[in-house]
Amino acid sequence: MKTSIFAFAASSVLISCATTSDTAALERNKETARQFYQDLWFTDNTDMYSDYVAESYIIHDIGPAKGVTEPAITQKEIADVFHSFGDLTGEIDYQIAEGDKVATRWFVRLDPTSEAEALGMTAVDGVAIINVFRFNAEGKIVEIWNHRHDVELPRPPESYRGIAQ
Repeated sequence: MKTSIFAFAASSVLISCATTSDTAALERNKETARQFYQDLWFTDNTDMYSDYVAESYIIHDIGPAKGVTEPAITQKEIADVFHSFGDLTGEIDYQIAEGDKVATRWFVRLDPTSEAEALGMTAVDGVAIINVFRFNAEGKIVEIWNHRHDVELPRPPESYRGIAQ
């Protein structure tokens, strides 16, 4: 009987510790995702990319880039292209976290410059995007699934299509 009570108590402590650790990792990953959007997309602090993205990551995009490994700086380069078109902002709608993944639904807004409009960019007002990030044990993004509602999202000019598709 004493062995059973001890085993039950020990397993309860282990489960409690694992749950606390898992919850902390989920919250850390959600916060990392929030800061990623804040710095790279909602403000023009793209130099912060390495705080959030591992040295390389795997991208699964709606375009031809599926299962492609990219260097972390690619996230900065993509955000820089969009920031060059005008005032780029956004806001997070919600996040869902489970295991090592965080799904974020957010809205992007772009008030294009006259130069960007001359290239064919138009204003974007709250187009929904859903990204799913997978995080490593250190809390860095190592995989990205990108789902944009492209029906509402204007495309960058042809000269930028290799970067932003």
